[in-house]
Amino acid sequence: MQSARKTSRSSSLDTLFLSASDITHILACKGLGACLAGMADYIRDDFLRWPDFEKSARTASHSAQGVIELMPVADAHSYSFKYVNGHPGNYRFGLPTVMAFGVLADVATGVPRLVSELTLTTALRTAATSALAARALARPASRSMALIGNGAQSEFQALAFHHLLGIESLRLFDIDTAATAKLMRNLRGQGMEIAACNSATEAVRGADIVTTITADKTRATILTPEMIAAGVHINAVGGDCPGKTELHADILRAASVFVEYEPQTRGEGEIQQMPLSFPVTELWQVLNGSAAGRRYAEEITVFDSVGFALEDYAALRFMRNAAEELGVGQPLDLIPALADPKNLFALLDPATTTAQLKGVRAA
Repeated sequence: MQSARKTSRSSSLDTLFLSASDITHILACKGLGACLAGMADYIRDDFLRWPDFEKSARTASHSAQGVIELMPVADAHSYSFKYVNGHPGNYRFGLPTVMAFGVLADVATGVPRLVSELTLTTALRTAATSALAARALARPASRSMALIGNGAQSEFQALAFHHLLGIESLRLFDIDTAATAKLMRNLRGQGMEIAACNSATEAVRGADIVTTITADKTRATILTPEMIAAGVHINAVGGDCPGKTELHADILRAASVFVEYEPQTRGEGEIQQMPLSFPVTELWQVLNGSAAGRRYAEEITVFDSVGFALEDYAALRFMRNAAEELGVGQPLDLIPALADPKNLFALLDPATTTAQLKGVRAA
């Protein structure tokens, strides 16, 4: 275990750093199921405070190889942002498709209080958000799920639905059979009945919930209307940037569609295929009871999930609190400690710097 913050610097400048190994230690101590459930609770709590937040769609820089994005959000007390990429071809270089880190800062002073890895944490928060939405949108007796796209986030989706919704049966499909084999190995012993399928059509047949989480940055048609039975809930996760979709537009027309933050989803989600007049409901409205979720058993529901900054804010809060509880993390010397905060130039004078640092430590 890594040591908690121990520093002689002024506490007003403390920045806690959580590395990838710190996050895995938290998961090992608390348990993956407990962390998914706890994170879902944090996300729900923050969605219920929706009007308290200053929100915006993420800023994206697109290239032929992928996308790099910044995702900010703030309330009156804390500001957070996430840096995240999406490069589907990264596997050729031995790199993850998605890599991320995040910051949680004080609004009153601007001091960054937390810098944390968010690659692993993003997979957790995405799965927790999916399960949170499915609680409101899927049929309560749902026990089977098709999982189409068996890459890096698939285990987290499977386990979130198992722990938080009671999914017992998984039907898997990926055009990369090695990805499916990897997923089956990783889920062995988790208490689910798992079957590998030869097509998306086969995987979807008989499933209560269908999760699509493919990686290719393209307008794909993973699901078509004839594949979707009445009453199915679709957890559409893979379509998350302009020009990338997974569902045939007629599925959306036949369904009730729910989103995180409509201004962002209009440009990035499945509904980028639809006119601006196409009706959607934001998830926070369902959670606070101001809008209906699933209305009847035969209704087809779609959670058009692209990932929103408020989920990262909640995930950072969860990890910070877990780290403080477990004594995990390291002090990060990110902000200069100055005897005179107006004299930044003094840092360039070795003698002055030594004197200033001694004064700060003595204080």
